[in-house]
Amino acid sequence: MKEEIIRLLKKNENEFISGEDISSTLGISRAAVWKYMKAIKEDGYNIESVSRKGYKLISSPDLLTFEEISPYLNTSYIGKQIVYFNSIDSTNNEAKKLASSGCSEGIVIISEEQTMGRGRLGRNWVSPKFKGIWMSIVLRPDIDPMNVAKITQVGAAAVLKSIKEQGINAYIKWPNDIVLNNKKVCGILTEMSGEINNVNYVVMGIGINVNIDKEDFPEEIEEIATSLKIEEGKSIERKALVASILNNLEELYKEFIKNEDIKTSIDICRENSILIGKSVRIINRNDEIQAQALDLSDDGKLIVKYQDGSIHEVISGEVSVRGLYGYV
Repeated sequence: MKEEIIRLLKKNENEFISGEDISSTLGISRAAVWKYMKAIKEDGYNIESVSRKGYKLISSPDLLTFEEISPYLNTSYIGKQIVYFNSIDSTNNEAKKLASSGCSEGIVIISEEQTMGRGRLGRNWVSPKFKGIWMSIVLRPDIDPMNVAKITQVGAAAVLKSIKEQGINAYIKWPNDIVLNNKKVCGILTEMSGEINNVNYVVMGIGINVNIDKEDFPEEIEEIATSLKIEEGKSIERKALVASILNNLEELYKEFIKNEDIKTSIDICRENSILIGKSVRIINRNDEIQAQALDLSDDGKLIVKYQDGSIHEVISGEVSVRGLYGYV
């Protein structure tokens, strides 16, 4: 019911709407309206209340609910349903449960906090409350399972494009990280359920350090992790950024599904790569090989030149890539 009242307030923004009108429109008592208004104010909404006039919305908090994100959204299906949590163990875990039970494609699971956030290769992901974007999108691509890895590049391109639209100059560290000032600001974790010839679903988890302060990072990662706020020196509106990512993701994902190629996404990843042209260490379990990153192939593989002069394509997901002298 809170959501319906917020929707009414937004619809009548800059105007008063009486408690009686809210009561009759939603079929609830005036006492219930007062009770919900109190709860909405506690959520951070600034609402002016005037006797015999009613209620007027003055400002909204930067919450990641559907009501706050939807005004910025122009997608046809991604993000049209948002499952919102104040706190959750992992949005990817919840997304996989919903996907297994048959939820529709494009549903977004988003939480203000994750208590057990995960990155690639089982690493932990710090996800403090109200300071980041922690979300997962359920996709059901009708593609060869061998092509699922390409979706990570689509996600990276969408996030990078959206961050750049904020006027922030970020880069992509192949295949799934966004970096700022040589530190990680975003990670993408793509997980699939399928058989040999069929994809049941793909869950794309996106974690972005938006308004995290330096003291929020554990000591062991403060040298390799950062946030948009730390680097830009100001807070970023999260709800607008979420909508921008979903808008860009749908556009790039539609192109991929239609043509089963990722040309636009790869162009974005290639032009904004922080690895191409650099010497890197390719870490595969306990083995390390030094190489020169040359390019990205049209299907998203990292093309490298080993010290013996041989050129190889590295498949997304099978290795970790680290710079010679640190994270990048």
